[in-house]
Amino acid sequence: MTLTVATWNVNGIRAREEQFLDWLERDRPDVVCLQEIKAAPEKLSERLCELAGYRCYWHGAGGYSGVGLHVRADRGGEPAAAPQYAHPGFDLENRIVTADLGDVLVASVYVPNGGKDYQTKLDFLTALGVWAGEVRRAGRRLLVCGDLNVARTDQDIHPKERKPHIIGTRPDERALLDTLIGQGLVDVGRALDPDNDALFTWWAPWRNMRQRNIGWRIDYVLASEELARTATDSRVLAEVGTSDHAPVIARFG
Repeated sequence: MTLTVATWNVNGIRAREEQFLDWLERDRPDVVCLQEIKAAPEKLSERLCELAGYRCYWHGAGGYSGVGLHVRADRGGEPAAAPQYAHPGFDLENRIVTADLGDVLVASVYVPNGGKDYQTKLDFLTALGVWAGEVRRAGRRLLVCGDLNVARTDQDIHPKERKPHIIGTRPDERALLDTLIGQGLVDVGRALDPDNDALFTWWAPWRNMRQRNIGWRIDYVLASEELARTATDSRVLAEVGTSDHAPVIARFG
């Protein structure tokens, strides 16, 4: 199987509609996972709701959350069956949508930041790990893509951003991320670039942090071990868009 998967916390799809469409036309990934769309589907333009060549699913209700998951109709260069979309039972704030592609189950995930309700973040991460374990035991290949809002280790934070007990780096949330990955998943970006201390996906929107690459790595493509062994490339597209996050794109097969 040849598969290109991209994930992007777009931080408001209506504000970045042109940037998103330009990028999509340039790279044409097979699967596109979006987070923080901040819009209900009925508020989106026709161009977004009917992306040329894609089967689209928008899952939002306005506010600060919402996710999208879009799959090319000719995935792998051949016409493909329409994906089956669903939501695990712990999706209470429009934070996860899954697409069953037959040979792989894909999830677009937006983990709560935790700044206003830290326990909700821990509960979501716990439920996500349990769900991933259930998928593994069912014998399915899985891709978990999105803004997980946890820097896995200190390597994933610029030294100038490391602060004691800051949310996104606490031992309990890192342990839950490790539990998720422990459900037979591989952190593809880090597996392909293990020694890169400047591999970041999010930058605070001030003091030219992005231009200076003083950031965090909190956006991930996690793949089942069998699928991860076929990964050939994973890149952070820091040149794309004006969101505080950059897209991450990974290629398999």
